[in-house]
Amino acid sequence: MADSTARTVKDVNPHEFVKAYSAHLKRSGKMELPEWVDIVKTARFKELPPYDADWYYTRAASIARKIYLRQGIGVGGFQKIYGGRQRNGSRPPHFCKSSGAISRNILQQLQKMGIIDVDPKG
Repeated sequence: MADSTARTVKDVNPHEFVKAYSAHLKRSGKMELPEWVDIVKTARFKELPPYDADWYYTRAASIARKIYLRQGIGVGGFQKIYGGRQRNGSRPPHFCKSSGAISRNILQQLQKMGIIDVDPKG
């Protein structure tokens, strides 16, 4: 018991945590996938839906991690976090937000599972 330090989400590599937690969410079976999960784009600047079949669980794990690190973040904050560059051909690129429906749906499911709570401040 020489080196038994407590580990938090901040101590773990983000990629490894999201990968492990998304696998846990998939195994638990508590999160129900919407019927549109295989055809929806994640943002308006994307051309195709995600290639990974389990992208919804990965996004849910990432959202849960980001809420742990930064409490009080909402759907608009996640739209900015997961947003990106919209390429406009010969015109200059501009920043574009991601889809709010995906983040909102994941937040509602995480709340129903008891993983997150509504912030009393709003």
